[in-house]
Amino acid sequence: MNFDKVTDRRGSRSVKWDSMESNYGVSNKDGIAMWVADTDFPPPACVTNALQNMVDHNVYGYYGDDTDYKASIQWWMKNRHNWPIELDWIFTTFGLVNAVGICVDIFSEPDDGVVLFTPVYHAFARVIENSERKVVELELRNENGHLSMDFDAYDAQMQGHEKIMIISSPHNPGGRVWTKDELLEITAFAKRHDLILLSDEIHHDLVFAGNKHIPTALADPSAADRLLTLTAASKTFNVAGGYTGNVIIQDEILRKKFAKRLAMLGMSKNSFGVEIVRAAYSPEGAEWVDELIAYIDGNRRVFDEGINAIPGLKSMPLQSTYLAWVDFSGTGMSREEFTDRVEKQAKIAANHGTTFGKGGDNFLRFNLGAPRSVIEEAVSRLQAAFSDLQ
Repeated sequence: MNFDKVTDRRGSRSVKWDSMESNYGVSNKDGIAMWVADTDFPPPACVTNALQNMVDHNVYGYYGDDTDYKASIQWWMKNRHNWPIELDWIFTTFGLVNAVGICVDIFSEPDDGVVLFTPVYHAFARVIENSERKVVELELRNENGHLSMDFDAYDAQMQGHEKIMIISSPHNPGGRVWTKDELLEITAFAKRHDLILLSDEIHHDLVFAGNKHIPTALADPSAADRLLTLTAASKTFNVAGGYTGNVIIQDEILRKKFAKRLAMLGMSKNSFGVEIVRAAYSPEGAEWVDELIAYIDGNRRVFDEGINAIPGLKSMPLQSTYLAWVDFSGTGMSREEFTDRVEKQAKIAANHGTTFGKGGDNFLRFNLGAPRSVIEEAVSRLQAAFSDLQ
């Protein structure tokens, strides 16, 4: 796969490229889109071929037998994550944000609390608030660019109205890969406070050398009676537009509740999304992912070296994901000033740290899922925008 090839996504109805001016004031004519978490890489040929076969067949009716589709998910989890799952544990939703919304609806009531470890993926809070639940923010410790948890402090913050806890594993933003011991602390906390645990593991495939993702279900099998694991091929293979996510549930009681709500909502599978996943979760897809991880790791090194050379800026060392988390606090600038330099001088659209909750005020998130030349250009622009600090 030639990840260096630049694909011009402007004018393709891409949220990332065609909506950055309305969201950040950065024109796509000369700006760089580094916000929305999809990459600028075409998927592997196996995915393209599967979609082409559908187009060549040219009949787009309702999707039927999904055994092969579920078997591909089962194969992937076993071969990539050493996690044996059963076919009847697998449910399909319209992406993982949709899955979070369904889980919040099933396992809590209005005014109940939903726990987040912030800063964290901003869509969680949006779903919680729109469902008339309360966001409970437990702020992660940032110790010299390393995110960690303080459960003594978190225990003291709990008020008793909390029903659900959502974790991001690996964590977005910051790319932390939680260790087995940390995951055991998380599940113990959920048990102490009798919380349903949603483990969002959408970035689990994109882990760099020296780190290992452990599914929460494997870290603590005794948590199965409160655990729902959320996975998807979308981030790994850049197929988010297929809007197909999976909720994997071992516990029979939880499965029955989830299945009943899906039936009530009349949710069926998107045939294009299902075929994308079936094709992606394959030996050919796995080989492509290995190449992708190595390439993104190279992007990470280029970006971190360039950003950390700017006095006052610090890029958190990523253990996974392609989402760099950059701390601007060392510049002494206000959030408005450093954001203005990034958007108006460097002409880069990056996610504002405040949208990720507590702990994000002095940060911006940059998407490194792009050809190397784009990352190099972004670094050059940022160095120029902050050249007075050097």
